[in-house]
Amino acid sequence: MTTTGAMDSLAGLITRAAAAHPSRRAVRLDEETLSYAELDELSSRAAAVLEGRGVGRGDRVALMLPNVPQFAVLYYAILKAGAVVVPVNPLLKADEIAHCLRDCGAALLVPWRSAAHEGQRAARRCGVPVWTAHRDGLRDQLASVRPQLTPVPRTPEDTAVILYTSGTTGRPKGAELTHANILRNTGEAATDVLRLTPQDVIFGGLPLFHSFGQVIGLNCAVRSGACLTLLDRFDAERAAAVIARDRVTVMAAVPTIYTMLLALPPEARPTAPTVRVAVSGGAPLPGEVLRGFEETYGAPVLEGYGLSESSPLACINRIDAERRPGTIGRPIGGVRMRITDARGRELPDGTVGEIRISGHNVMKGYWNRPGATADVLHDGWLRTGDLGTRAPDGCFTVVGRTREVILRGGMNVYPREVEDVLYRHPAVAEAAVVPVPDETYGEEVGAAVVLKPDHSATEPELREFVRSRVAAYKYPRHIWFPSALPKGATGKILKRAVKPPAPTR
Repeated sequence: MTTTGAMDSLAGLITRAAAAHPSRRAVRLDEETLSYAELDELSSRAAAVLEGRGVGRGDRVALMLPNVPQFAVLYYAILKAGAVVVPVNPLLKADEIAHCLRDCGAALLVPWRSAAHEGQRAARRCGVPVWTAHRDGLRDQLASVRPQLTPVPRTPEDTAVILYTSGTTGRPKGAELTHANILRNTGEAATDVLRLTPQDVIFGGLPLFHSFGQVIGLNCAVRSGACLTLLDRFDAERAAAVIARDRVTVMAAVPTIYTMLLALPPEARPTAPTVRVAVSGGAPLPGEVLRGFEETYGAPVLEGYGLSESSPLACINRIDAERRPGTIGRPIGGVRMRITDARGRELPDGTVGEIRISGHNVMKGYWNRPGATADVLHDGWLRTGDLGTRAPDGCFTVVGRTREVILRGGMNVYPREVEDVLYRHPAVAEAAVVPVPDETYGEEVGAAVVLKPDHSATEPELREFVRSRVAAYKYPRHIWFPSALPKGATGKILKRAVKPPAPTR
C-alpha cells in the first residue's frame, strides 16, 4: 500500500478545481455564492481549525448540515485534515445522533446552528466536543486562521466517508467508502454518464448528507468545475424557479421530485427549460413520470441504480444508447452485476433474482460490524437485497426489495409492477403497494394512493383499472387514499412506514 498525495485523494478534487477554475462559481444558495478559489481557501482554513482541535488522520468527524455552501467548505476541510467525513441528517433527534457518534467513535461533531440543540444533547451523552457552524459567522471565524496548505496524505484504500444506512432492518450501520470508491464513482458519473463541463449547472435539491446528492451532485460538480445550485429545503415551486433562474443544465433527483415538478401548473414551470440531461435514482421511476418530464423539460431522463454501499452509482441508462422506461440500463465502467438465487448462483436472463454487484464501487465494509459485513460481502460481490432481472442485451430492471415481495397464496407479486400500472391512471399522483395480512392467502395486495389535486377516483375504479392490466392474483384488493405518503430525507417513499387502515367492523 502506498501513500498518495492530495491530488490522488478526495481532497484533491477541490485543489485541482481551484487551480483550473479559480473564479468560476462552485456552489450557490440563492444570493450566497462561493467561487472555487474561495471554497479551496476556506476549506484549508477550516482544516487548520480542525487540526487545532486535535482532529488528525483517520479521525471521524460528524458533519450535520443542511444544503448550504458551508457543507462543501467543511466536507473538504475534514478530508484535507486527513479525517473521515460522517454525514448526519440535521433533522435527526438526539438519540439518533448519539447512535452515530458512538458507533463511529466521533472525535468531533460539527452541527448547523438550527440543529445545534439536538446535536449538543447527543454530544454531551457521548463525550464528543462540538464546533457549531453558522451561516453568517463561518467566514469571520476563519478570517484570522492560517490555512493548512498541504492536505494530509491518504491512501486510496483509506476510508473517506462513513454513510449511515437508513436502518430498515435495525439500527443504522456505517458503510465505509474509500477515497478510491468515491473518486472512481465520481469520475464515471461525471464523464461517461453526465458528460459534465465547467459550463454546466447542477440542480442541488438532494440532501448533501446522502450519497446521491454528495457524490453525483457535489463531487461531480467539483470534479468538473461546474456549479452546484442548492436548495436548503425542497419546495417544487422554488425548485422550478431555481432551475429557471440559474439555467440548470443537469438534474439529479429522486422520483418524488420529478413527480412534484410535473404536478406544478404550467405558469409555475420554467418557460424555456435549459436542462440537457436528468438522472433519477433512489427508487424506481414510474414510466409515466419519466415520459412526462421528458416531454415537459425536453431532456432525456437516465434512470439509474445504486445504494450507499456502492458509492452509490452502479448501473444507469446512457445518453447515447437506447433508453427503456422502467429499466436501469447497464453497469458503469469497471462494475459487474449479476442476478442470483439465494445461494449466489447466477440465474438465466429474464429470471427474477437478487442483484449482486462487484467492482471499484463496492464499500470496504460496515464500520466495526464484521458480522454484518460478512452477511453482504461474498468473494467481492455485494448482496443488495434488491430483486431484478437482466435482459439478454445486459440491461437490468429492478422489480422490488426481497423484503417487499408480496407472497399471495404462494404467488410472488412484485410491488413495482402494480405501482407502474397505478401511475398510468390520470388521477394518481403517488402510489405505494404493500402487503396486507390475509387469513386465506397469507398476504393480500394493498395500495396506498395519493390523488392529484382536483382529481378523483374511487377504490372500485382503481381496482378495475389495475385488474384489467395484470394477472388476476396481482391487482390490489385493498386500496386506501392517504393525503400523503411517508418519505425519507431524499424524498424516497418509505414502504416500511406505509400502513393499511384498520379494518372496519
